[in-house]
Amino acid sequence: MNITDIKVRRLLQEGRLRAVVSVTVDNELAIHDIKVIEGPERLFVAMPSRKELNGVFRDIAHPISPAARNQFEQAVLSAYQRELALHQAEEAAHSQSMPGLTASTAQGPAVSAAKFS
Repeated sequence: MNITDIKVRRLLQEGRLRAVVSVTVDNELAIHDIKVIEGPERLFVAMPSRKELNGVFRDIAHPISPAARNQFEQAVLSAYQRELALHQAEEAAHSQSMPGLTASTAQGPAVSAAKFS
């Protein structure tokens, strides 16, 4: 299996759902609605599924072997971590460009005086 693209479609901060991801395999197969979920001990990847009449959720698509599942999960979690770090860096840059909105810029005149001296 050659994972050729991973797109983090949504990042979330509320609840246990952390991200919704799409994965392309061999530039030929796209799998959407893969979820990154925060479990009690670690993040894990949940494959797209649907609820059957008996209330049981069944995966629509999933890796067959444990090795393929591990490769898939590690690739998705790595992409999630990269996207999260990028998002946090963008938020930090944005908050620095808008003085007065964060606690670090609440020092006001002392910080401004240091900048201009």
